[in-house]
Amino acid sequence: MLSSSVTPSEKRAAFRSLLAAPGIAVFPGAFTPLTARLVERKGFDGVYLSGAVMANELGLPDIGLTTLTEVATRAAQVGRNTDLPVLVDADTGFGEPMNVARTVQTLEDAGVAGLHIEDQVNPKRCGHLDGKQVVDQGTAVGRIRAAVAARRDPSLVVMARTDVRGIDGLPAAIDRAKRLVDAGADAVFPEAMASLAEFQAVCSALDVPVLANMTEFGKSDLFTRQQLEDVGVAVVIHPVSLLRVAMGAIDRALDTLLADGSLVAEVPGMQTRADLYELVDYAGYAAFDGGVYDFTLETNRTADPTT
Repeated sequence: MLSSSVTPSEKRAAFRSLLAAPGIAVFPGAFTPLTARLVERKGFDGVYLSGAVMANELGLPDIGLTTLTEVATRAAQVGRNTDLPVLVDADTGFGEPMNVARTVQTLEDAGVAGLHIEDQVNPKRCGHLDGKQVVDQGTAVGRIRAAVAARRDPSLVVMARTDVRGIDGLPAAIDRAKRLVDAGADAVFPEAMASLAEFQAVCSALDVPVLANMTEFGKSDLFTRQQLEDVGVAVVIHPVSLLRVAMGAIDRALDTLLADGSLVAEVPGMQTRADLYELVDYAGYAAFDGGVYDFTLETNRTADPTT
């Protein structure tokens, strides 16, 4: 009720355990706090919070327009709704080293288990688009050093993302990743890998866990969990997938409403009222205050629009 029963420190320890364990951890992207709760119910390992999703939900492109306050607020909302560790996209850290340090401490206060800082310039863009630019190696290293130095909880995972692959090629990306690990990164997120062989090359070259980004309509094929595990990847994210699924369903439902004048045809695909109430834990609130949940759904219609 109200909040996760697991402390932020416990979530961070769990995230580190996942990264160190054999196999691969799967982190679907949550686009709302309630989505995070459903991700947990389905049995996934953790929750990812995408910068692109946070921007898109506000009607903005993914070019660094969101603020630290907006990201920290949503991170706290998502984290409150799940016992799973939450990994947050912190973009470029919202500025230079001092800003990066403040970003880390603000997100730490929000309860996240980990965050990643990337090496793009501002304004940034989606990692799977052409025309990206990255900062020089010294600046990239400085961001990670600042992030590591700023954290107060040593269990907080500081991950380094590099976008160099799409600009200077795989060898340059591996070299930069090594420098970022030397600066203290706990894990590496190599963006826009072109093949499983490239993921394997990165994993073989580094002594820290590697993350794979399986985003649709991007530069990478959509490899399976097993394929990625077989080449050494420690964690895979599906950052925008659930938002895309939801927006596709909304688009189709609106077309149905225009065409039919009713959403009866869409009801079988909807989450039922009973499932929603279970997900938001009406019963838990009722145990605290009997006046909250003093009704029954037995007289309500079911998922079948004919009943």
